[in-house]
Amino acid sequence: MITPFADDGSLDVNAGVTLARWLVGEGTEGLVITGTTGEAPTIIGEEDWEFWRAVAEAVTVPVVAGTTTNDTAHSVSQTRKAAELGVDGVLAVTPYCNRPSQAGIAAHFAAVAESTDLPIVMYDIPVRTGRKINTPTLLELAQIPNIVAVKDAAGNPGETAKAIAEAPDGFEVYSGDDSCTLPLLAVGAVGVISVAAHWSITEHLD
Repeated sequence: MITPFADDGSLDVNAGVTLARWLVGEGTEGLVITGTTGEAPTIIGEEDWEFWRAVAEAVTVPVVAGTTTNDTAHSVSQTRKAAELGVDGVLAVTPYCNRPSQAGIAAHFAAVAESTDLPIVMYDIPVRTGRKINTPTLLELAQIPNIVAVKDAAGNPGETAKAIAEAPDGFEVYSGDDSCTLPLLAVGAVGVISVAAHWSITEHLD
């Protein structure tokens, strides 16, 4: 879900609540808030907290909050706070900019997962983070009980098919790139965390 802002640049929580309810009314089965499409790098601290609480209280579908950055300690702190505020799960992106090794990627996700009982959806988007979660690393992390899914925007359905075939039962793959949704569904993905779902929203908010 996008994050609405007022004309003065401040976070517009009321518009966010309106948007969340509208998306649910249009058939959305769950919401991901403060992900990268949701301006995660530009809203921090108590702004995140207020938005998570308001949206989680406003809808009856699962709400997944993007709580992580390239700073593991901050990601852990934000994840713990999100759990207190009533969200149903966490979207955790590969650390960006500092380009960690595969071992570093694994340690980052494991630390976030250890900090909470909430289900974790990893976000693999190498074109933006500079690092792919390689399949062996993904499969290693999929063994952690509360790492339950990956949002796949890596653009390689063939490699995703291999990961799906070797992943433990119950681990799910969601398309993270609307243009790849059909090929990913064809190899066993279960759905999409969509950006294109926001078409026509501007007219609604106006």
